[in-house]
Amino acid sequence: MAVDKSMKILVVDDYKTMVRIVRGLLNQLGFMNVDEATDGPTALTMIGANGYGLVLSDWNMAPMTGFELLKAVRADPKTKTLPFVLVTAEAKVENVIAARQAGVNSYIIKPFNHAVLKQKLTAVLGEF
Repeated sequence: MAVDKSMKILVVDDYKTMVRIVRGLLNQLGFMNVDEATDGPTALTMIGANGYGLVLSDWNMAPMTGFELLKAVRADPKTKTLPFVLVTAEAKVENVIAARQAGVNSYIIKPFNHAVLKQKLTAVLGEF
């Protein structure tokens, strides 16, 4: 089944420049319906109120990390299957393992480019 490029995607990062970069890469891939949040609590509220098809979240944020956001999303029966990708500059094996155990769909190490994002999203969403 083809990926619905009109699906709503939420990008969560406390660094506005990174949000702009990720939004630009998503737009290049044909995803134009992109919302943004600059912290975990705001993202959690937005996820509860909107029908997102994908969340791309930074790991290192305050007051709620992307990992904590992932655990909160997975704990809610309404959002537990929502595709969730963590983006981080940290390539620590223990972080990757913890994220996998918490139910992350994929993990992207910064910096990344268009090809890496497409590869990760294809693995999560299917061919597009």
